[in-house]
Amino acid sequence: MNSDIEQLKDRACQLIDDHAQILIDVSHQIHDNPEENYQEHFAAELLCRTSTNLGLSADKGAYGAPTGFVADLGSGNTVCIMSEYDALPDIGHGCGHNVIAAAGLGAAVALGSIAADAGGRIRYLGTPAEEGGGGKILMAKNGALTDVDVAMMVHSADADLTTIDAIALQQLLVEYFGEESHAAAAPHRGRNALDAAVLGYMGVAALRQHILPTERVHGVFRSAGEKPNIVPREASTEWYVRSDTITTLNELKPRVLAALESGATACGCTSKHTWVGTPYADMITNETLSASYVLNAARLGRTVTDPRVSGHRVVGSTDMGNVSHLVASIHPMIASAPHNTAIHTSAFAEHSRGPLADAAVIDGAKAMALTAIDFWTSEQMRTSVQADFARANPDKDVL
Repeated sequence: MNSDIEQLKDRACQLIDDHAQILIDVSHQIHDNPEENYQEHFAAELLCRTSTNLGLSADKGAYGAPTGFVADLGSGNTVCIMSEYDALPDIGHGCGHNVIAAAGLGAAVALGSIAADAGGRIRYLGTPAEEGGGGKILMAKNGALTDVDVAMMVHSADADLTTIDAIALQQLLVEYFGEESHAAAAPHRGRNALDAAVLGYMGVAALRQHILPTERVHGVFRSAGEKPNIVPREASTEWYVRSDTITTLNELKPRVLAALESGATACGCTSKHTWVGTPYADMITNETLSASYVLNAARLGRTVTDPRVSGHRVVGSTDMGNVSHLVASIHPMIASAPHNTAIHTSAFAEHSRGPLADAAVIDGAKAMALTAIDFWTSEQMRTSVQADFARANPDKDVL
């Protein structure tokens, strides 16, 4: 049986090698045509067309996401491979989603070619709008994870790591409303909405002294008045509120909101707030799946370290966290840029089209495919994966 598994793995790797130039070209095309949340028509169409041409028929517009897609093949235990492909404003692919997209494509196509012989089912999902739009959450709400046993993707980084340090997040919009007046002729008649926003901002700054060291609250001004000689009638701010888990995030949210609303009270203004969408959940890494990925990456010459041991961490938030509370999941980071190149930067965007990124496309595809084969062909592993998932005590109320 071991020789049969090795033959399956060799076939998967050979197929990925055979399509290597196609996969790298897909990565480069997506990099050269950055698209933001739910606008990723070029990337989705390219991935669907390429997947279909390589034998895994994909359909765009899946599970309520116009720029999402799905491909299914085989029967039995279902492995879901995910591709992200949205970009950041101005920076472009500063998070390397072009690499994620192409690696997912390679893994899915390879698994599709051996699914019947391995006794498994592959579901390939194109998941848009990770950078704040929650594409995976939308698609999961509409049934994308029904009958899925495990889910996986790789994410670009400056190191090979078992996981991202993904913390829970929710976006918050706050609008302030005052009363306009001429700032020189009749300032006393005005109620300054910008002052209210500034004081709310300072309230959050004071709050930061008394939150957990791992929690993050950061915001920007979206509007701040029209002209200096008009007392601003309206102002608005946008915030990201992050905490270790969904539970602690829910405890932090009212404290942040109270700080922001205090500015309106102090300035005689009013405020309105909106918690945007569904919160991004913390990431639960399935230890059994992760151990398999580490061994398979080592087979490819990559040493994947645990950030809890190495101290090298990539901290952020992702809708893959929500997925990990619904099915057993991994979200390893794959080195596609030089060490100490931070994600969400122009430098990282530049490296996302370089030789390290190209290698990550191929190795990421192979490592995921090999891990899926381990899952399909080992009942013991499947039992261990589900035991790990149950032991992690996931919060199923993440949609």
